[in-house]
Amino acid sequence: MTATTGPVCAGASTAATGYPSFSSYVRARGPLLLRTARSLTANPSDAEDLLQTALTKTFVAWERIEDHRALDGYVRRALVNTRTSQWRKRKVDEFACEELPEPHGVPEPDPAERQVLHDAMWRAVMRLPDRQRAMVVLRYYEDLSEAQTAALLGVSVGTVKSAVSRALGKLRDDPELAPVR
Repeated sequence: MTATTGPVCAGASTAATGYPSFSSYVRARGPLLLRTARSLTANPSDAEDLLQTALTKTFVAWERIEDHRALDGYVRRALVNTRTSQWRKRKVDEFACEELPEPHGVPEPDPAERQVLHDAMWRAVMRLPDRQRAMVVLRYYEDLSEAQTAALLGVSVGTVKSAVSRALGKLRDDPELAPVR
């Protein structure tokens, strides 16, 4: 039985011979190192940034690294250390306190009150004469222009304007809508 003295994996033969330059190392091992970086982050863009940072640290130390067979380990350690530093430095925007802060701005209206207002408004619209009701519904509920409303009903734009104006006056005077004002 003969013992194998060659490298166990294909990547080891490249690392055993060393790399003549940093750029040749990055070209040869970049895809593998990027896969390692992706396993450390959830976002592919963050993985690329992480690898770039680790490779920058490796480039700075390139002359001090005596054994180029250990480069992958050096870069992996730089990846892990950089990622650890990133999540340790992450700012925490939430702090525990005894009282919950009030939301800023105008509070949202109660959905039940909004429904009551909607129902009251609809009942008031339903009390309008048919022609005025049709024009109000087309103008404000269907969001048609005055010209579109006039064309649809076969009347002039002036008729739509005056009829809607009278209808809005009746709605303003409706006693059921008085609490809203």
